[in-house]
Amino acid sequence: MIAFSDRRDAGRQLARRLSHYASRDDVVVLALPRGGVPVGFEIAEALSAPLDVFIVRKLGVPGEEELAMGAIASGDVEVLDPGVLARFGVSESELDGVRRRERRELARREQVYREERPALELEGRTVILVDDGMATGASMRAAVSAVASASPGRLVVAVPVAPKSTVLELRSRVDEFVCLQTPELFEAVGMFYDDFAVTGDDEVRALLARRPVPIEASP
Repeated sequence: MIAFSDRRDAGRQLARRLSHYASRDDVVVLALPRGGVPVGFEIAEALSAPLDVFIVRKLGVPGEEELAMGAIASGDVEVLDPGVLARFGVSESELDGVRRRERRELARREQVYREERPALELEGRTVILVDDGMATGASMRAAVSAVASASPGRLVVAVPVAPKSTVLELRSRVDEFVCLQTPELFEAVGMFYDDFAVTGDDEVRALLARRPVPIEASP
């Protein structure tokens, strides 16, 4: 089942599929932290494109936190999964508690990763949204909704691995969807990596510092 040695390897493999975007001054790579940043770094390096983070937080079912009942993203975007909410009987008060907690973490990450640096202007640009993989796709759906509201010229999603059902659901929402592996048997993203160690805040900051967002990247 192993398809990638680590996230950097996955990013290099994705970059080869995105080579038609290389050295274009309208391309921006936005990585979903934390695991998407090492992937996005390799893509940005290969394409000679600016790299930034796009903050998304999964809303986990109480007691089953790995299962997404929705997600929130920068710009006060929220995406909910009514089916999961109903199946687990999540009350409005439970949802609100999770929402408040994740909004605090989203704000913390905005400050820690961006360090007062303003977000890139996305209008009219080709935006490549990157993560280290998708399961339910809740986080990426929130990211797609948020970025789409900024009127990009072209919206591309690039992930190393995802279930076919998730790819089919999201493909119609973007201009291009690049996914290297769509396995029939899918339990978790980590099962397709030899090394899927947690990406820490320090690694995210270090990668962003190695590929700083240039001021002239904003049109």
